[in-house]
Amino acid sequence: MGLNAFFQKLLPRDKKFFPMFESHAALIVSAGRILSTLIEETDEEKINQYAKEIKKLETDGDEIAHSIFDELDKTFITPFDREDIHKLISTLDDVLDIINGTSQRINLYRPKSLPPQFREFSMMIIRGGEEILKALSELKNLKKPDQIQQSCIRINEIENMADDFYHAIISDLFRNETNAIELIKQKEILQNLERTCDRIEDVAVVLKTIIIKVG
Repeated sequence: MGLNAFFQKLLPRDKKFFPMFESHAALIVSAGRILSTLIEETDEEKINQYAKEIKKLETDGDEIAHSIFDELDKTFITPFDREDIHKLISTLDDVLDIINGTSQRINLYRPKSLPPQFREFSMMIIRGGEEILKALSELKNLKKPDQIQQSCIRINEIENMADDFYHAIISDLFRNETNAIELIKQKEILQNLERTCDRIEDVAVVLKTIIIKVG
């Protein structure tokens, strides 16, 4: 370790980033829960309202992301690498963006109905979001990364389940949906649900990188 790196480790690190990370993760959990409700909803006004609520959460997430980027420019000693802070908030924002994109597609496409498996898929997104929130609440304790590692493992398990579930649902859709337009609508919505789980796993990858570097 160089002398500069040694002294940098002794300097106090700015902790203002941690509550912003947690706030963003909480938005992901809230958006996932609303999406799960939206998927089951049949009333057009309520569908539109839920989509608006998720859009508001996505906008709130953008504001948090911008605040973090602004703080990066002003902060001398960050709690971990600037590049990793940038990657972490960017991947968090990607999760919220794609949840919003899914809700907007449901609102715009108005499929006649969505199979019950779609809501089961949304529950995986909620569980993934909750694991992100758990991990980020422990991020300030980087010298004791066990809880973060466990959450990352569970996120990886959820993503693997989501992959298998996606292929099973797609197979059912192509076998059972006779309306071509409905098939296209449902397929695109389902793809977005699966991509959301992929983006959640991206967050776990960044978190694992952070704890490896700090450890």
